Order: sequence, then structure tokens, then C-alpha cells
Amino acid sequence: MIVVFGSLNVDLLIPVDRLPTHGETVIGPGYSFAAGGKGANQALAAARAGAQVRMVGRVGTDDLSAIALNDLNLQDVDLSLVAKDEKPTGLAAICVDKKGENIIVVAAGANSNARADQVPDHLLTPEAMILLQMEVPLEENWTLVRRAKARGARVLLNVAPAAPVPTDIVRMLDWLVVNETEAMIVADSLGRHRDGARAAAAAIAEAAQTTVIVTLGGEGASGFSGDKIYDAPALLITPVDTVGAGDAFVGAFAAAIDGGGDLARGLAYGSVAGALACLTPGAQPSLPMKAAIDKRLKDLPPIKVH
Repeated sequence: MIVVFGSLNVDLLIPVDRLPTHGETVIGPGYSFAAGGKGANQALAAARAGAQVRMVGRVGTDDLSAIALNDLNLQDVDLSLVAKDEKPTGLAAICVDKKGENIIVVAAGANSNARADQVPDHLLTPEAMILLQMEVPLEENWTLVRRAKARGARVLLNVAPAAPVPTDIVRMLDWLVVNETEAMIVADSLGRHRDGARAAAAAIAEAAQTTVIVTLGGEGASGFSGDKIYDAPALLITPVDTVGAGDAFVGAFAAAIDGGGDLARGLAYGSVAGALACLTPGAQPSLPMKAAIDKRLKDLPPIKVH
């Protein structure tokens, strides 16, 4: 089982011809609402990729909470540990241009009250994978990591949005997933500055003796584990909207590993899911189902291990 401790938001999506520059107002033709939040996105991505998933977090008592939980409910994600909070449901304002690029501003709302003790001890077993991101209070993340490792649970941290991670926490992780920017920030926080995302990821893996995966956009992803490097290519696609691609990768990667797959299988699953998520606007609406991922796996060039 995958236990996701993280954020639940509603995304306010605004399509624009181009993204605004500093101080500029750009007018879009309309807007729409969709469920989001990195925690909820990754929980849904993992469930759609075939995993049994439990979501832990907080939403408000407002009308937006129903939107935030709708897709998770439809996918049979266990929401019994999602609490109602006095603060409003988190909201993300997302502008997406014609090239699929985006800018995002997030109001944390109820997510700022998420607490590690919402996850009961009986879920922290060696059979459980605890999946975390960085949109809830970071000290609550670190508290949960320490509890989880003390009880033998496996832990995957996605450092998104980017922020430093304490050295002792990095060393407790089973898997660390970062993008190019996040890799540099985590490496710096460990005193292992490197030029380039792959070099930074390799330095983290060596320093912390953990498995590090760095996503590289259109160039795929690389994994560093022990003395091996895994290079996974990307599917060739024309992106419509990159919102949710990283969460699709993490959720599908987690599902593949939780289902007994090795690192190569996880990278392949994540790479295909991340690409497919770029073909549909929005975060949760774009997250692919297991059948769609399986169908396109054959189109992914072989992963190179060296």
C-alpha cells in the first residue's frame, strides 16, 4: 500500500496566449476548476497506475473541498484520514500558455495545518510506502519520515516545490525524486554542489547512500543507485500542458515499485506516465490510467544501465 501524506488543492486554470512578464497583465479567454495539489495528484496518479492508495491531509469545510476530493473518490483512494480544517481548501492559480508552459501561485490554506500524527502507527509497516512532497509544513514531513523509518516503512520523498532537505532525512530515504532545479538545491544543502542536474543527483546518491531519481523533462529521467546509473528516455510527444507531468511520473513510479518492480521498471513507468500527462490540460484530468501506460511502454526506447 502507498500512504500519501501531502497537499490537496483546487486548481484554477487560466489559458493564455503567453505567460506574463514582471508587472504585466495578460488576459485569458476563460477559466476552469480542477482538483490538484501535489499530494492528491500523486495519490491519484499512483491509484490510476494500479496501486492501493491511502491519502492523508486536510481540506476546508468550504465548497471547494468537494472538488478537491472528487477524482480521488472516483478512483477509490481511501480518504478516511483526510481531515476537515477551519482554514479554506488550498487553491492554486495556474496560467498555461500555448506551448504548454505554466506559472503557478499556491495559497496553502488547510494544507498548512497538515500534521504527521494524522498517520497512525499501524500504517507504518515494512509493507507500506510513505510518499511525501513539500506542500505541507516541512517539519511535519521530517517527523513522519523519522517515525516511518523507525517502524520499518519505505519512504519516497519528492522535493517539490524545491527546498533544502536536512541531511539526516535524506539519509533515511529509500527514494528521492527531484527535477533539475531541485537536484541542485538538495546537493547544495548537503554541501555537495555540482554543475548540472545529473551530477548533482549522483552526488546526493553518493553522499546519502540512497536511490536518487532526477527527471529531465524532454530528455527523460536518470536514476542513481549504488554504483549503477539508469538512463530512461522520454516518449516523443507534442505537449499540450505540462501541469501535472512531474506528479504523474512520481505516482506511476511509486506504483510500479510498490507493485514489486525494480528501479528500471519504475523509471519506465514514470517516464511514460509523465509524457502522457502532457497531452491533456490540467493536473488530475491528465493523469493516465494503467492501461494507457502499459500500452505505450513498448514505444519507450530501452533503459540504459551502466
